[in-house]
Amino acid sequence: MSENRINVTDLAEQLLGPYAEIRKASRARAARPELQRDPLLGMDEHRDRVLGQLSLLVEEEAVQRAFPVKFGGYDDHGGSIASFEELVAADPSLQIKAGVQWGLFAGAILHLGTEEHHAKWLPDAMSLKTPGAFAMTEIGHGSDVASVATTATYDEESEEFVIHTPFKAAWKDYLGNAALHGKAATVFAQLITKGVNHGVHCFYVPIRDDEGNFLPGIGGEDDGLKGGLNGIDNGRLHFTNVRVPRTNLLNRYGNVTADGSYSSPISSPGRRFFTMLGTLVQGRVSLDGAATSASKIGLQIAVTYGNQRRQFNSTSDTEETTLLDYQRHQRRLITRLARTYASSFAHDGLLDKFDAVFSGRADSDEDRQDLETLAAALKPLSTWDALDTLQECREACGGSGFIAKNRFTQLYQDLDVYVTFEGDNNVLLQLVGKRLLTDYAAEFRKLDTGAMALYAAKQVGSTALHRSGLRSVGQALADVSDERKSANFFKDPDNQRALLTDRINAKVAEVANALRAAGKNPVKAAQAFNENQELLISAARDHGQLLRWEAFTAALEKVADPATSEVLTWLRDVFTLSLIEEDLGWFLANGHLSMQRARTLPGYLNRLLARLRPHAQDLVDAFGYTQDHLRADISNGTEAERQDEAMEYFRKLRASDNAPISEKSLKKASA
Repeated sequence: MSENRINVTDLAEQLLGPYAEIRKASRARAARPELQRDPLLGMDEHRDRVLGQLSLLVEEEAVQRAFPVKFGGYDDHGGSIASFEELVAADPSLQIKAGVQWGLFAGAILHLGTEEHHAKWLPDAMSLKTPGAFAMTEIGHGSDVASVATTATYDEESEEFVIHTPFKAAWKDYLGNAALHGKAATVFAQLITKGVNHGVHCFYVPIRDDEGNFLPGIGGEDDGLKGGLNGIDNGRLHFTNVRVPRTNLLNRYGNVTADGSYSSPISSPGRRFFTMLGTLVQGRVSLDGAATSASKIGLQIAVTYGNQRRQFNSTSDTEETTLLDYQRHQRRLITRLARTYASSFAHDGLLDKFDAVFSGRADSDEDRQDLETLAAALKPLSTWDALDTLQECREACGGSGFIAKNRFTQLYQDLDVYVTFEGDNNVLLQLVGKRLLTDYAAEFRKLDTGAMALYAAKQVGSTALHRSGLRSVGQALADVSDERKSANFFKDPDNQRALLTDRINAKVAEVANALRAAGKNPVKAAQAFNENQELLISAARDHGQLLRWEAFTAALEKVADPATSEVLTWLRDVFTLSLIEEDLGWFLANGHLSMQRARTLPGYLNRLLARLRPHAQDLVDAFGYTQDHLRADISNGTEAERQDEAMEYFRKLRASDNAPISEKSLKKASA
C-alpha cells in the first residue's frame, strides 16, 4: 500500500474545474455571514433575509455574468452556473431564489425573447427592480408541460392575448417569488389564434403593482411553510381573462402578427416545444452542481468527525478505536466519497457542454439534444445521491448529526425538493431512456439485411450461452485457482467499461424487442412501453453512471502526481465496483459475471476501502470548503479536543494510585 500523501493543493484545483477562479470568488461570498442562513429565523424573516441577500448580489455585480455585454454582462453561461451553484454553501434558499430570478425568469426573457424584449425587460430583471416568477408548472400537470391548461387566446380587434386559467387544476403552482415578491411572471400557456392551438409558448405578464397588490384579473395564494427552502416565497397564480399586448409574447420561436397569423422558424410543433424548453436547461445543470456541492459539504463534515471520534475498545485495552477505522464506517462514507468524486468530474463535462451550446461554439440541434440528455441523466443521480449521502453522513455522526447546527438535517430538508424540481427525476430518466431507444433504432437502420441477421444470431447465441450457464462455468474454472485473477479482472478499466456498457445495451435491447413485438398497434405499443418502463428507467440510470465513470477515468489522465493518481484510481475502482455490487444479481442472472468472481467482489472492495482510509481526510479536504462554509461544530476540531482530553484523563488515571480495578480483571486473576 502506498505511504505517500496525495497532493491536496493540486487535487483541490482540479476539483474546482474549468471555472476555478469564478468558483473561488463565489465561495468567498458564501463564507460571509451576511449571505448565510440564520437557522433561528422563522419563515417570514427568512424570506425577507434572502430577498435582501439578492440585493447584495446585485450591488456586488455577481449576477450579470450570463447576460449580453450590452447589458453589462459577460456572455459567460458556464461561469454563471458555476458561480450560482456555489451559493448552496451559504444557504440553498439563496441559491434557488437567485436561480429563479436570473436563471428562470430573466433567462426566459433572454432565451425566448428577442432584442426588443431584452431592451425592455432585461435591465429591470437583472437589477431586481422587477422580481419575477417563472410560471410554468401547474397543479394538474406537474412535469407534463406540454399539457398545461392555461390558455393565451389572441384577440385580433384589440391586438392582445387573453391569459386565462379555466379551472383550479390549471393554477400555476410552486412558483418562487409568486407568494410575495414577484412583480411580473413569464407565463407558459397554450397559444390559440384563429381557432388553432399552436402549443405552449411563453408570455411576459405583469402581476403586481409597486405596492405589492395583485393587478386586475390576477390572484394567488401562498404555499406557506414547506419541508425546506423556506427562504423562498413559493406560491400559486391564476389568471381570469388577463389581457397583455401582442408584443408580450416572447416570440423567438413563434410569432403572431397583428392580424392573428402564426409563424415559426421551426415547422414541427413537437420539435419547437422541445427547443423552447431546451433553452431553459440551465436549471437542471445548476441543480446537478449544487447537489454535488452539498454532498461534498456533508462528507467533509462526516469524514472529519469520523477521523476524530473514538468509540469502543476494539484493538486496545487503553485506547478506543477511531470511527473511520471500522470497515462499516468506511463502507458508509468512502463509497459515497467515490460517488461524489465521479459526480463532480461529470458535472465539469456537463458545464462545458452547456457553455458550448449557449455560447454558440457548438449549438447544432444534435448538440442541444445531447445537452438535454446529459442534464436529464446526471441531475437525477446527483440529487438522489445528495439525499442519500446527507442521510448516511447524519447517521454516521450519531446524535451529533441530528443537531441542527451540524447542518445535515437542514441541508437534507432544503435539497429534498431538488429530486422533483426542474423535472421529476423519474420523468427525466424516462426521457434519457427514450433517447437510448432512438439511438438503438438508428443503429439498426444503418445495418443491411445480412448484418442485421448476423447481429440477431449473435444475440440469440449470447442469450443461450448466458442462460445455459456455460460462460459462468468457464469463468469459474478460470478463477477458482487464484483469487488474484478476479481482483485483476475487476480493476481492469476495460473490463469495468465493458460491464457497465453491456448492462445498458442488454436492457435497452430487451425493451426495444418488447416494443418491436407490439408492432404498430398503438394500444399494444403503449401497454408494452408501460410494462417495460421500469427496465427503461433502469437503463437510463445505468447510462448516467457510465457517463460518470467515463468522466472519472478521463480526469485520472490529467493527474500528474503519482501518489494522487494511484489513490484516485483506487477511488474510481471503488465507485465502479460499488455499482456492480449493488446490481450483482443482474450481472449474475444475465451471465456477465461468474459466481466465483461475484464472491470475490465484496472482499476486494473492502481491501480498496482499507487502502483509501488513510487518505480519506485529504480527499475531503481537497473539496476546499473552510469552516466558514461547513459551519458544523463536529468538524471544527472540538471533537478532537474532547477526545484528547478524555485520553489524557484516563492516561493519568491509569498512572496514578487512584485507578479503580475493573471487575473483569479481578475475575481473571481469581480464575
